[in-house]
Amino acid sequence: MVQVVLPNDANPLGFILGGTVMHLIDIAGAIACHRHTRSLLVTAALDGLQFLHSIKVGDLIILQARVTAAWKTSLEVEVEVFSEETLTGTRRMTSRAYLTFVAINRDGGRVPIPALTLSTDAERQKAVEADERRQARLKAKQRLAP
Repeated sequence: MVQVVLPNDANPLGFILGGTVMHLIDIAGAIACHRHTRSLLVTAALDGLQFLHSIKVGDLIILQARVTAAWKTSLEVEVEVFSEETLTGTRRMTSRAYLTFVAINRDGGRVPIPALTLSTDAERQKAVEADERRQARLKAKQRLAP
């Protein structure tokens, strides 16, 4: 997913707003998950978002999303964000985030999703890391429960 950063996306210093980046991360993640599940989805969690570099007005923001793990009704997606200077083509990573989406039906009930095919060692390693993040999220959720 690619778009140009416009003045209405930016703060008074001419850098993209963090909330705009988060919004685009959510959209890119949802698209990747929709392609895997072909079902309705809701965002359940956002993990580990850090803003490493700012993105200026006029630069391109590039978002690359890939599903890292799929469980019974939920899945995790990794979204990497890059900036690209339009005149030089210089590209650098500016953010990375992990999001969890839950597949639902029109009534809001959870629905099963297809398994994720892991073909490479790198994909299998990402799935192991996704399982670790999932366990940490579930523990944190228990601590927040009333």
